[in-house]
Amino acid sequence: MIKPNFQPAIWALVAATALSLGACKDKSNGPGETPEPIATETAPTEQKSILSPDAAIRVEVAPLKPLQLRIPFDDGGSELGDQAVEVLKEALLSPQMKAGGAIILGGHTDSAGYDEANLRASERRAEAVREWLVENNTPATRISVIAFGERNPARPNANPDGTDNLENQAFNRRVMLDIALPAELAESAEAKEKPTLIEQVAADN
Repeated sequence: MIKPNFQPAIWALVAATALSLGACKDKSNGPGETPEPIATETAPTEQKSILSPDAAIRVEVAPLKPLQLRIPFDDGGSELGDQAVEVLKEALLSPQMKAGGAIILGGHTDSAGYDEANLRASERRAEAVREWLVENNTPATRISVIAFGERNPARPNANPDGTDNLENQAFNRRVMLDIALPAELAESAEAKEKPTLIEQVAADN
């Protein structure tokens, strides 16, 4: 019995299939065209913070310190000039004033004139500042007045040759306004300024 030989037919079928696939490929891309890349979606890259979500942000706050301001009376007398009022407004808005601590007003003069007259003049200047503060809602119980006269000059009243230094004398005609901190704030500021044990050991080494 003669068995049929299917091998030529199989090879013919394989060749026809290959030609058909090639024709479809050429038709989809067109002559001379390259296949378009297939777009793929990629997940967005997650940006990681260098800080841990539990990390605390520390803000160093400078402790409040007592305030000292010079109230000028450069032109003499005991009347508050425009410049003196500007400085007093600054003091009135300061955090030290709002904290409620004691206020000391030290009146000063230059060395011209007699000691007793200078003492009275320095007191009148300090009183003028006190009255302004009280008129602007500062409790009088917070304020103390000290008259220094010519005893504590901020600058030398005379030049090295003994002549008057008019510029320095004008600067010495002043009231020094000192605002202290309440006891609780003063203790807190003092504690913050003290070095820790580690800082002290590091400084000693």
